[in-house]
Amino acid sequence: MSEKNIHVTSEIGTLKRLLIHSPDAGIGKIAPRLKDELLYDDIVYLDKMREEYDEYLQVLLWFLDPDILKNRKDKSREYFQPSGEKYFQSDKVIDVESLLVKVLKNEKVKALLVASTCAFEDLDFDTQNLLLTLDPYKLAKVLISGAMEIDNGEDELFLFGPVPNLIFTRDVGTVINDHLLLNKFAQEARSREALLIKYIVYYELFGEYYDPESNTFTDKVIELSDDEARFRTDEPSYVTIEGGDVMMVSPKHLFVGASERTSKKAIEKLIEVLFDKNLVDKVSVIAIPPKRSYMHIDTIFTQVKKDLWILFGQFSKQVIAPDAYKNGITGTLTEAETSLQIKITQFQRVADGDSYSVRHRGIPYLDDLFNEVSKEMGCDGCDIILSAGGEFPYNEREQWTDSCNFLALRDGVIVGYDRNTMTAEEFKKKGFNVIKSGDFIKEMESGKAFSEVITGDTLILLPSSELSRARGGTHCMSMPLLRD
Repeated sequence: MSEKNIHVTSEIGTLKRLLIHSPDAGIGKIAPRLKDELLYDDIVYLDKMREEYDEYLQVLLWFLDPDILKNRKDKSREYFQPSGEKYFQSDKVIDVESLLVKVLKNEKVKALLVASTCAFEDLDFDTQNLLLTLDPYKLAKVLISGAMEIDNGEDELFLFGPVPNLIFTRDVGTVINDHLLLNKFAQEARSREALLIKYIVYYELFGEYYDPESNTFTDKVIELSDDEARFRTDEPSYVTIEGGDVMMVSPKHLFVGASERTSKKAIEKLIEVLFDKNLVDKVSVIAIPPKRSYMHIDTIFTQVKKDLWILFGQFSKQVIAPDAYKNGITGTLTEAETSLQIKITQFQRVADGDSYSVRHRGIPYLDDLFNEVSKEMGCDGCDIILSAGGEFPYNEREQWTDSCNFLALRDGVIVGYDRNTMTAEEFKKKGFNVIKSGDFIKEMESGKAFSEVITGDTLILLPSSELSRARGGTHCMSMPLLRD
């Protein structure tokens, strides 16, 4: 994969290539007593989850790589299993596991990754040697699921925990123009994800820029690490950053969320790196309450068109602005307290010859920030849809199941969950066609052209009884590598 295949300058440009991961066997190995530790609110029905995800995959393929489905002969589920021989192998809709298999075919890299994993998981030397005997396909499954088949597949040996959150590939990294930010997770349950992705990024996504003689890599990858301040002071200085908190919204403008998963120290370091490299001119930092309900900024808003955004109403101007209070003194005090829970600070790089200075300003409301971005894209301003129309309690219920978390396939064509019915009605009011993914797939399989099925602004709804229980939407389940 070449550098030209890794470039993102917006949230809504036509999607050309992305990184995903199908629900793997590890998700089906979550014991109820371990679900909190593994960041799940409940155990899920894996077979049903895979059925729902397969519809998501087909939507992506019909949009990005339709020949894969037009030429499909195998109708079994194995066609969508990245560790199987029948896997579709697209170079536009790319599964983490398929890339990991490629990485593990390099014996030197395989030895390094196995050693790193065994050190991290505190496994003994015999286990390390056992893993080295596995072929790349079996080893990739073990490194992701945590379990190895034994006795000809009749039993399993549990070596370490699964990484069930790997389906949320948005969190592992973010493409910023032609660079890739490797993220650093806040919870230990996701640390092995970071390790696997690091090898995939350096040896596969940017592999052609690796020089084996000098053992040097590309400078297009950005990594943030803890520094000595962690040891010198009593103040928390850990560097953690996750992709749900990072949005490339226009060619020179980045959003970063300060949340329960992304630390202020990480944001400070990221701004310094980006400004030093002159990658962006503006970084807007959005501090949100450190709550499970909105763990990242993409759980409370996403952009769906140049001039249209979806937002959880609790953080909208019309709810928290002083002239919007209509509930008497008690209501006013409650809403005022809510408004203090979000703070927006924009940092701007001001060039001065070969150096630069940094200015910053506060922005009172997300609505104002969205307007600014839409104007950067040539619009007069923007409109905002509220989750479930802002109606209590449905706004909270649907935000919980990712009604504010959409993947834009292109400007005005988005994918979301079917269970958020009131939010879908709000899109209809804005002129969107709303179609179920199953109906979309049938139309495409009938031989219709994409332009016949998708006419104008469109919301494609996925089945989501199990997918939504993993606490992430389509925006979470995608890491764009290339957009127009």
